[in-house]
Amino acid sequence: MKRKRFTEEQIITVLREHEAGAKAADLARKHGVSEATLYNWKAKYGGMDVSDAKRLKALEDENAKLKKLLADQMLEASALRELLSKNVWSAAKREAVAHLQAAMGLSERRACSFVNADRKMIRYQSWRPPETELRGRLRDLANERRRFGYRRLFILLRREGEPSGINRIYRLYREEGLTVRKRRARRRAVGTRAPILVEARRACARQGDAPVPESCRRSA
Repeated sequence: MKRKRFTEEQIITVLREHEAGAKAADLARKHGVSEATLYNWKAKYGGMDVSDAKRLKALEDENAKLKKLLADQMLEASALRELLSKNVWSAAKREAVAHLQAAMGLSERRACSFVNADRKMIRYQSWRPPETELRGRLRDLANERRRFGYRRLFILLRREGEPSGINRIYRLYREEGLTVRKRRARRRAVGTRAPILVEARRACARQGDAPVPESCRRSA
């Protein structure tokens, strides 16, 4: 049997009967609940009137909504930190910290704690040389050999005496935007092929100087 659901007014009415002297066993039998339920109602709604019970119910509902919103925000923050914890997101971490400092006026320490970033990593400045000559030569070779990828360009540079490894060439290749575009697939012919009338051609060849039939002209 489905459990009955009592409103706050009904619960207060039952508790008033209990306060008036009615026994808990009789009230439980009368309203179809257990005595433990009556004592739970008394612990929760004892000494309240209907307006207080409604106000308590509204507060409980609002508290449940706030808990759900807080749980969702904590889950989103945890997911964001999990994503930003990867090394490949170091550039994104720097951008996120700079945005929080500029837009919300947060300190570097607090912004780093939000995105789970190391302050040394945020402050790091690259001392890598610009490698202008190597970049220019790589662009020239890529323009001359438009279908060559970074591996074949690396071989050409090695032949010219360039000591850089393939990882550096690949990095410069990507930074310069020299990726080879993939060719589109060739379009296939649409339609059906007409069969060759072999027997008709043989018949035309045997006839020799005879007039060419209409079927042989179509097959030819």
